[in-house]
Amino acid sequence: MRKLDAIIFDFDGTLAELTIDFDLMKRKIAALGEVFLGERPEPGSTPALEWLEDLVQETSRRDRDEGMEFRTRGRLVIAAMELDAAREGTLFKFTRPALETLRSRAVGAGVITRNISAAVKIVFPDIEELTQVFIPRELARCVKPDPDHLLSALECLGADPARSLMVGDHPMDIETAKAAGSLSAAVTSGRTGGEVFRSMTPDYLAADVGELMIELERDGLV
Repeated sequence: MRKLDAIIFDFDGTLAELTIDFDLMKRKIAALGEVFLGERPEPGSTPALEWLEDLVQETSRRDRDEGMEFRTRGRLVIAAMELDAAREGTLFKFTRPALETLRSRAVGAGVITRNISAAVKIVFPDIEELTQVFIPRELARCVKPDPDHLLSALECLGADPARSLMVGDHPMDIETAKAAGSLSAAVTSGRTGGEVFRSMTPDYLAADVGELMIELERDGLV
């Protein structure tokens, strides 16, 4: 196989250590939901962003203006937690070297994330200098696992999905890659263990991006 056209990375848990308490985030959304719905909704397995939107839609069926207010307040809650986590976050030591290697070898590099750009840039202020495309939540038409998030990044790079690799630390990243028709790489530098990823059969499975880069170089892909 010849060299990849591009590698697109997730951010939290993949290129940086950011610890966001998503259970707490959902509890805060539930408390806010009680104000608008009259009873506290119970968090389930739906991710916080999508769950907020479900609750907003439920509120909007009763009162459109209240639904819009709920969405605004809920997004502020989420963004505040993301910013707080970013202030305590750190970029993994292998991140800049990996991106510099890709640039030196003319492999397109990008980042797509469900996080907001303000939070990402607290941890990685020069992200746009080391990548050719960066699509945070507020710039995405649809966020992953919708494949459009990844496909939009690859379109910006003029990259063929079949010759590109999506790298992430969450099952959602592998789902996104498969839906977009790209290669996939799972890293266990976040909260998900290898046993979960193995059942999803990604093309690569590594401890982190640093180890993944060694494997890709070995295979002549970068």
